[in-house]
Amino acid sequence: VFGSSPVTIVVTSEADTWDSDASSCPGCGQFVDWDRMPDPQRPAQIPRDILSKPRKELKKLAREGCWATSHALRARLYHQLIQQVSCRLVTPDALVYRDVASRLFGKPSGSSHPLPEFLEGCPMPTYCLNLEGVTALKRILICVGNLFPDITYSPILPSLVALLLHYSEDEAQCFESISRLLASNAPHTSYIDQSFLAHQASCMTFGDLANKHCPAAHRLIAGASDNVFEVYSEWLSWLFHDLPFAYAVRVLDVFLLEGQKVLYRIALALLKQFRLSGSSAELEGTDIKADLQAFVQNIAEHVTVDKLLERAFGIRLFSRKEIWLLQMANRKALMERGITMVQSRQSFHLAVDMQNFSSSIVTAQEMRLVWSWIPERFSLFPPLLLFSTSQDGCSLQRFYTCCEGYEPTVLLIKTTEGEVCGAFLSSDWSERKKSGAASAFFGTGECFVFTVRPEAERYEWVFIKQPELAKAVPRSRQRSPSPSPDPRLGSSPGSSSSSRLTVPSTPRKGRLSPFLAIRHFLLPSKTASMFMSGSRDGIVIGGGGGQALSLDANLLWGHTERCETFDNPPLCQEDFKVQLLEVWGFQSA
Repeated sequence: VFGSSPVTIVVTSEADTWDSDASSCPGCGQFVDWDRMPDPQRPAQIPRDILSKPRKELKKLAREGCWATSHALRARLYHQLIQQVSCRLVTPDALVYRDVASRLFGKPSGSSHPLPEFLEGCPMPTYCLNLEGVTALKRILICVGNLFPDITYSPILPSLVALLLHYSEDEAQCFESISRLLASNAPHTSYIDQSFLAHQASCMTFGDLANKHCPAAHRLIAGASDNVFEVYSEWLSWLFHDLPFAYAVRVLDVFLLEGQKVLYRIALALLKQFRLSGSSAELEGTDIKADLQAFVQNIAEHVTVDKLLERAFGIRLFSRKEIWLLQMANRKALMERGITMVQSRQSFHLAVDMQNFSSSIVTAQEMRLVWSWIPERFSLFPPLLLFSTSQDGCSLQRFYTCCEGYEPTVLLIKTTEGEVCGAFLSSDWSERKKSGAASAFFGTGECFVFTVRPEAERYEWVFIKQPELAKAVPRSRQRSPSPSPDPRLGSSPGSSSSSRLTVPSTPRKGRLSPFLAIRHFLLPSKTASMFMSGSRDGIVIGGGGGQALSLDANLLWGHTERCETFDNPPLCQEDFKVQLLEVWGFQSA
């Protein structure tokens, strides 16, 4: 682990030649301890024109492990792929490195140089590097600190430099490779987080994806840890510190071709595998972070690297742009909490205060479970009671007055039978006014409905699990049928006069589009985006073939049934009477 004390750099001369037969990687290998380096996986059967293959075919070959058949091939491909990375006009290259290294380290001799402050406390895996390689690793990191002064926090940087050194001709080439990844300016793409703010946003984004794509593992971790976010904050360390070299370098193969999205996939596959393994059988009272780290370090006992990648690419995520929007939203939430680009690090605590939290419907433990389901950027903030029928009365107008101006909100309902259910609603209830007199659905794909008692279960937008059914093509509008209030709850004469959904206008210029906004997708069904609706006659949540939840104007009677938006069963007894209703918002800093 890096500390703040100076590191002694011993400069050694570079060998002009080395035994290519021993390494099978001509031009590279001076930094590698070949006794520790894994042999190629199988005899190389590589297309002769592989370096000229189109990118799509290269992705397929990388996923299948073609690079692993030859150290020399991997070295050439790494160099070629990184040279193709779009980066800033003024990006330090190999010549700049040689000049800076010469000034910093001078002639071969012993000299002391501090490592960059942004590496304090960061792990430094050396994989299969020899002593010369470890020295080169430190020299490159010192030069990065000199030439990239804006970096304030980057825990995976040492791991990436160490991996690239195995396949670099010299220090200068390795520096140029890492420099191009740091200076990448491709849209919606980032290779290396360079601030605590960016790193934490990535961790929150992974937490959101784990919540959606690994619900069983997420529930397991939420039950075993008081701070789920702290567990997920280690996700990049799983990939670039804890994984054995043979696995980590396969991750690098696909990462250089596909960017950060592939890292999310592989980390999610590790989480799923952890849930399936015996390692997760007895977690109560244990250190879940340590258990996960030990599992990843010993991953070869559980799954091969080929099978791990196969499972990772079987996880269907939304588009790179959509994930970028989520990451930007997480950055914004962190900035609202006071996190800046220049600070080094700060810890967060569980938002739900187990001592002070008080609800008439759920216990603090139940609320903690609900809070673990909501997007990470909102769970940074403690819950704030906005409306309660026990305090504010059974008035729909009062409901709207108390809830407007808050986004998102959590609706909790307790029936007279003792059942508890609810919904996470991503949009401000004032959105209902934009459709005029006609009822209209609004909200985003982050909305979901849930049950707490007798069983806790969450039902998300149907396209979360099957994103391939919705083409991620930006559109200016998406129309859907208007909500028809359940006849058992009463309806107004004009409530069904419009047969189309009026969609809120496009966000103002300069404002980020919401994550999972319906206008980003071409949906196969007009009933696929019926999230939430409100009128003077009642509220409706979920639609298409039924309504997940509907309440009358007096907030006394409700109905629940399966709907196409969430593909949920009835959340409680189909026709129910409300005993208590609460709406919770999020208390900003």
